[in-house]
Amino acid sequence: MLVLDGKAVAAGVLAGVKAGVAALVESAGVQPALAVVLVGEDPASAIYVRNKKRAAESVGIAARDHLHPSGLSQSALLQAIREINADPSTHGLLLQLPLPKEMDEDEAIAAIAPAKDVDGLHPMSLGALLSGKPTMVPCTPAGCLAILDHHHIGLEGVEAVVVGRSRLVGKPLAQLLLGRNATVTMCHTRTRDLGAHCRRADVLCVAAGRPRFITGEMVKEGAVVIDVGVNRLATGQVVGDVDWASVSPKARAMTPVPGGVGPMTVAMLLRNTLRAAQDQIGAAEMRA
Repeated sequence: MLVLDGKAVAAGVLAGVKAGVAALVESAGVQPALAVVLVGEDPASAIYVRNKKRAAESVGIAARDHLHPSGLSQSALLQAIREINADPSTHGLLLQLPLPKEMDEDEAIAAIAPAKDVDGLHPMSLGALLSGKPTMVPCTPAGCLAILDHHHIGLEGVEAVVVGRSRLVGKPLAQLLLGRNATVTMCHTRTRDLGAHCRRADVLCVAAGRPRFITGEMVKEGAVVIDVGVNRLATGQVVGDVDWASVSPKARAMTPVPGGVGPMTVAMLLRNTLRAAQDQIGAAEMRA
């Protein structure tokens, strides 16, 4: 079985981003900058923000943290987003999710300027993806496709099954697969006879949020399996949504957890930030 190593693919993406950042600095004197907005003191979110900042700085992107305490009002958050939108020196804006439960995520995401929506979750970004003319693509689904492309796994005409229907992963991933001419079935945790659907898949993508949810008996012999899940067990072990022990003997290729899709998410975020900076500089030159 081929292990689809996301770390290696991400390293290649990041090398390209670093070269692109250096070229932009040299040609236009502009350093791409990413603003990360975090509300509250959730430990996992704080770790994610630190990791993103470290990765951004490693490729030459300026990372600007905007840290807000729990209890921040919705209006104050929207005002903070508007201020970042108006700052021409900041090219990307990432709103760390989830927000505290009393806040309106949809309203906050919609307040982000589409040109700075490096997470690809603004309604205009998702609408462009649905129309077949994507602008900013959500990072994790884009990373899944980058892994498949790196390993020359064709999608034309294949049976692809996506387990999970979130705005963050499942829905945009299904659209990306459709754009590559795969025949796509979308499933979720309430799908009847989920195993029957999964066993049809030449390419099975799982983002259900349940540890070891997909087992070997649910997977077709020779399938390619993309496991998006990241679940920390009570023992501290991190596992995916796919049961590696029973599925890996049947799969032709499979992403590990950790080390599969996870590293790609940050890499694609930084690639989106570079592209946002390039687009904004180009637009400014055209208006001049």
